[in-house]
Amino acid sequence: MSLTTEIAQRSQAFPLGVRRCSGSQPELFNVAVYAPDLDAVTLHFQDANGEWNSAALPELTDGVHHGLVKGLGGSLRYAFWPTGVALPAGPGTSQLLLDPYGRAIDTLQAGERPIYFSVVVDHEFNWGSSRRPDTRWRDTVIYEAHVKGLTQLHPDVPEELRGTYAGLAHPAMIKHLLDLGITAVELLPIHFHIDEPHLAPLGLNNYWGYNTLGFFAPHPEYATKAARRAGPKAVQDELKGMVRLLHEAGIEVILDVVYNHTAEGPQGGPALCWRGLSELKYYRHHDDGRYLDTTGCGNTVNFTEPRVIQFALDSLRYWVDEFGIDGFRFDLAVALCRDEAHHFTPRHPLLIAIAADTVLSGVKLIAEPWDVGYNGWQTGNFPQGWADWNDRFRDTARDFWLGDQAALADGRRAGTVARLASCLAGSADVFARSGRTAVSSINFVTAHDGFTLADLTAYNRKHNEANGEANRDGHNDNRSYNHGVEGPTEEERILEARALSARNLMATQLLALGVPMITAGDEFGRTQLGNNNAYCQDNEIAWVHWNQDDAAHTMLTATRELLRIRREFLSEQPAGYPAREDTSYLLWFNPHGEPMAQEEWSDPECRTVQLLLGSPDGTLDGLIVVNGHLEDRPVILPTVAALKKLGAGECGNQSFELRFSTDSANGKRRGARLLAGETDTAASNSITVYRAQERA
Repeated sequence: MSLTTEIAQRSQAFPLGVRRCSGSQPELFNVAVYAPDLDAVTLHFQDANGEWNSAALPELTDGVHHGLVKGLGGSLRYAFWPTGVALPAGPGTSQLLLDPYGRAIDTLQAGERPIYFSVVVDHEFNWGSSRRPDTRWRDTVIYEAHVKGLTQLHPDVPEELRGTYAGLAHPAMIKHLLDLGITAVELLPIHFHIDEPHLAPLGLNNYWGYNTLGFFAPHPEYATKAARRAGPKAVQDELKGMVRLLHEAGIEVILDVVYNHTAEGPQGGPALCWRGLSELKYYRHHDDGRYLDTTGCGNTVNFTEPRVIQFALDSLRYWVDEFGIDGFRFDLAVALCRDEAHHFTPRHPLLIAIAADTVLSGVKLIAEPWDVGYNGWQTGNFPQGWADWNDRFRDTARDFWLGDQAALADGRRAGTVARLASCLAGSADVFARSGRTAVSSINFVTAHDGFTLADLTAYNRKHNEANGEANRDGHNDNRSYNHGVEGPTEEERILEARALSARNLMATQLLALGVPMITAGDEFGRTQLGNNNAYCQDNEIAWVHWNQDDAAHTMLTATRELLRIRREFLSEQPAGYPAREDTSYLLWFNPHGEPMAQEEWSDPECRTVQLLLGSPDGTLDGLIVVNGHLEDRPVILPTVAALKKLGAGECGNQSFELRFSTDSANGKRRGARLLAGETDTAASNSITVYRAQERA
């Protein structure tokens, strides 16, 4: 028996990808790639001298081609190609097929077009004593950010670190997050991604990164120049160092991941990886062979295939095990959970596999619970163990504080307070049907996709001209209100009204039951100049500006105070609050201090409501007063008799201390104390927060 045959018999079909063999032959690498559409596969790779070599993968097991190859050291480029099929040019100048499990991707320029290669990377890293924070869902505050855009303009981050993984973990950035009260950063995609073909002629690129080419490979452009010069291992180490420093500060790291489609684009496009290995297995198809697209991106990954589910699970586990990632937000998650008939099911094998996985069942799982396919909106329908981006919360908050205010200003009728009350209560009606509670609701008013918080209050329509699509791209249903002038203005009255609306929206998401998510920069009024689809704006339109004028400082102060109130309240509640009904209560009162009557919920003339929330033992109860009218309204604070009427008479709360108001003038009364049953004034279009206390 020859040595070649002996080696081939010892190769393994699992794990997939390239792995150094242990034991007596560490110079050998096991190579395995799932390519059931190919009769035979050859590996092309560079050796330590830069010379290109090739090695056939002689074994085939259940669609996996595998073999042992000598000479695949660290940071060496490699790719696959069908055996016997001629290369368009030499292996160093042709686009071959990437390894779906490649730990890094290197880009070379061949004339005007880029060529991509997988790269072998060693994974050793010293984590020291770093540990995952393991923050409870109920205590979590998420900060959605772009790695580059967050620090690219930060004056306190050294220039060489701006826009990088290292910059995000700089002490100045960590201090801002901790001072604000953030417990988790949710990063827009950091998997290796490329630009869509239509962007290059426009001089633009895919800034957001939702066009993945490597699901195991970090995006190198977010690393410092020094790390990029040092190679893929240094890029990985910088990213791991970022996670380590954030963990040491008590901040979790959540990745936005895009398993629903790949960068190979529409049918007939270039074969970069999966299309050339097994197009029929990796992508969904209609019966007539056309791609089925529920993502709007030209292709949809086929999660009815077990190997595709395995691929996603292996990728997720890799980021948890090797990079210490604390959770994932799944872009267009419904596309991942459609069955063979292309219908969404909460019992999808992918969801079952994640729930049963000992690694993944312990991390935070967040669904963007929609896609663009039939019956694609599934908010509230994901299974236990998942949290959903709550688009109903987003739309309701915008309607109440913006759309309704615009209607009232025009003399038209506004909506009722009922839907906003439901959102403040954690959208229980939305999540109960899946057996989940308020902590499954990710409460957000803005995200990367859409207007910033400041722009919601300054623009009635999108202004995406810079995107090169004649303003046709982006959402038209923004539910925004410019308060009388489109865009920038010097009129003080309008600026004050916009700032008040922004504070109302921020207060709504930070005081509601559930898990709040702040979009980076909203805490001090970042603008994108009306662009609500800045996916291709890798410039000052989308980057966070850190210059702090008086208006920005006021907004930042309000956000910090709201999060401080939230922390104080939760710190005194039972461990199960608010997930268990026996640990909390929500009591609703009308402006007269009496329990809300059913007819009042449906009355558009009744836009003032009081919410008393806390636990049955009465500890640190908070009172939230919402006034959605355009004029000040007198409000009688809840009386002891009214509390007893609702079964909370044993709580003993008989006085209230004013802690916060979105109305600037009312906020100056902070510390004022009122007895239960006394009358206070709820400022027009505002939220006021009291702390309920025992009467001295």
